[in-house]
Amino acid sequence: MKKILLIIISFIILSAHDMFLRMDSFFLDPNTSSTIHLYNGTFNESDNIITRDRMLDASIVHSGIRNLIDTSQWSELDSSITVLHFKTGEPGTYVAGVSTRARDIELEAKSFNEYLEHDGVLDILDQRKKDGTMDQSAIEKYSKHVKIIFQVGEERSEDWKTVLDYPIEFVPLTNPYDLEKGDYMEMQLLRNGIPLSNQLVYGGFSDGGHSHTHGGDHEPHHHDEKSMRTDAKGMFKFKLDHGGKWYVRTIHMVLSEEPGLTHESNWATLTFEV
Repeated sequence: MKKILLIIISFIILSAHDMFLRMDSFFLDPNTSSTIHLYNGTFNESDNIITRDRMLDASIVHSGIRNLIDTSQWSELDSSITVLHFKTGEPGTYVAGVSTRARDIELEAKSFNEYLEHDGVLDILDQRKKDGTMDQSAIEKYSKHVKIIFQVGEERSEDWKTVLDYPIEFVPLTNPYDLEKGDYMEMQLLRNGIPLSNQLVYGGFSDGGHSHTHGGDHEPHHHDEKSMRTDAKGMFKFKLDHGGKWYVRTIHMVLSEEPGLTHESNWATLTFEV
């Protein structure tokens, strides 16, 4: 039974990993009702909802004020997408975020190695190869921390650069809505508020709609996904060579000294539109 459970868990973790905040359009009118969709899966498909008890923080920043999101503002769409209902205020460049509680997952060696390869946690995979531990199973503690930047009205504000003090987070160095197709986006990656160097980061885009699924077929990350590493100051940049909805993502994983665990990971994504 335990083996069957591990196989099921392995399937879930390989097919439904990253978490993203998405909108039908990242350009909104002031003082209007709107929604943000919380995807748990890929950038284009959500597999399951995130229950409110898993959220350590959910907040929106605009007009220089951080507003906590009440649990009553959330609902579910077809049991696969978590939906935030909110009303915009004054014009500006808003940022919203969600940070989840940590959970543990146990994976057999083969499944763990495949997951590291699939999601691009290549430094840990290379270390396992070097240490001769590819045959060892893993018990991983993981949590996810996601942000979205969207534009309300025409007037820009400085809220987009707000650091939400998540365990790991992306912070742009330029307002995304001052950029156009062909420009370069530069960001900094922070781990507990400190620049995270030499970390693998991936970026991609979608110029179409989005969907959700109840089945087991899942698209991988976009085939045009860019791979980058942060420099000594946690900085990286990439060219916005397409219009549409963009994301950056990373998984920072380390060996754990906590009893009963082998690894700990913190996941981060940031989304915006060009």
